[in-house]
Amino acid sequence: MRNKHLHIAQDSELLQTIYRNVEQELLIDRKAFLILNILKFSFYFSLSGIFYALLFIVQSPSLFILTYVSFGFMTLLLAFNFSHDCSHNTLFKSKKVNNLCFIALYTLVGAHGEAWKQRHVQSHHFAPNVKDYDSDLRISKLIRIIPGSPWFWYHKFQPIYAPIAYTTYSLFWILVKDFYLLYSKDEYDQVKNRGYHLSFWIQKSSYFVLIMGLPLLYSQQAWAIVLLGFLAMHLAQSLFLLLTFFMTHHVEGTLYPDTTEDGTIETSWVMNQIKSSNDMHPFSKTANFILGGFNNHIAHHLFPHIHHTYYPQLSQILYTVLADHNIQPNQTSYVGGILSHFKLLKRMSRP
Repeated sequence: MRNKHLHIAQDSELLQTIYRNVEQELLIDRKAFLILNILKFSFYFSLSGIFYALLFIVQSPSLFILTYVSFGFMTLLLAFNFSHDCSHNTLFKSKKVNNLCFIALYTLVGAHGEAWKQRHVQSHHFAPNVKDYDSDLRISKLIRIIPGSPWFWYHKFQPIYAPIAYTTYSLFWILVKDFYLLYSKDEYDQVKNRGYHLSFWIQKSSYFVLIMGLPLLYSQQAWAIVLLGFLAMHLAQSLFLLLTFFMTHHVEGTLYPDTTEDGTIETSWVMNQIKSSNDMHPFSKTANFILGGFNNHIAHHLFPHIHHTYYPQLSQILYTVLADHNIQPNQTSYVGGILSHFKLLKRMSRP
């Protein structure tokens, strides 16, 4: 999958050094790994269950809406910490069990797992931030973040309207994008047979019955309050989801490699992964616990086959090698990443 990138001998040697040092220095403790992930799953799943149960008990409309938002936030963190690793088959030894867990958790947030997984693994991980390769760059023309992309008059206002647009993303994803991908021609050779369609409709119907149908029928609230809570949940989910995702690749300093006419990516694979990604608190176990390794994004792109539990330790090894080679990785704080993203939006708002 790396034959579209330039072969640069120096970068190939760097990658081999990284692999060698990680293999020699990374400490894998399976027992500690198992205990930590059982505790983490229990923590996020229990909080999600508690907030869901409160939807049927709470009588105050304002508290009901807050509970809905809290439930959505917890299920999103649950997906951050488990579904992403399952998509890369790093949580369980069995690929089938990983896939089952991945689909179940994606169903909990309303997204169609199979469609996302195809694009994430085959497209985004192959060439992040590369136009025509990274499917994550196929976003609305409302937002301009790619250098050299078409500029329209309304882009000068994107630092203002972007946060509003971001709040609509999860609803767009589950109500429009997934259905478009289901019925459009698939460029990733995904076989959309009866089983694929059946899985899609089971996931979608399960989500809407569980997350909206049952609260409409059995909560203590009027239908309008339930719908308002569902909407508020998605607005909050979307903003947190997109800001976190965008900060992993779209801040000041991240690279957007060009391609030649024949499709060759004008950088090496390893430098594409390093320079197109951004870390947030890469050595923090607390940030790792909350964000499920999304804050260690350089480590994840170089080692997607390693579980995020090990990323703080892995990042220490990785940063040492990069420093020895005078390579400065992109790194911000969480808040700093948000500010940097909006600085990028402001810079790209000009033609």
